[in-house]
Amino acid sequence: MQNDTSGVSQQIKFLSFTLGGLEYGLDFGKVQELRVLKSLERFAADGEIISGVAVSRGIIMPIVDMRAAFSVRPAQPPSPLTDVIILKLSSGTIGMVVDGVSGVVSFAVEQITPIPGANGQVEYLLGLGRIEGRRLILVDIDRLMSIHRAAKQPEKVVA
Repeated sequence: MQNDTSGVSQQIKFLSFTLGGLEYGLDFGKVQELRVLKSLERFAADGEIISGVAVSRGIIMPIVDMRAAFSVRPAQPPSPLTDVIILKLSSGTIGMVVDGVSGVVSFAVEQITPIPGANGQVEYLLGLGRIEGRRLILVDIDRLMSIHRAAKQPEKVVA
């Protein structure tokens, strides 16, 4: 991204959320709405990471428990602070369970640096955003959700 003619850097908005004590950010433009987990009508559950299917405003969507996906330990039971970020992705609508939502943070391009040690090997990580003493791990949520979906695909059997 380039600076505009006034010399002010373009700002990129991220929704910040916490998982396991770390703060993450995702493109705010992908966020459809925020809900408390208890407020969703859940009617199915099938796994550790896919924690079920829910209905929000008449739309049926899978609920991905990012607390289980990003953690070595099992996810804790939901608390009153457990949030669901409802995302509108290229592949459809999906709910993402997180420990909590912190707010919206704007970063200038120069405030985003590569993740130390990642060397571009983790395609869903955009970088590390630094602002006012905070560090957020910035994720490309479309790529991250496609990784989990691809992992669930059955293997082809060659006869």
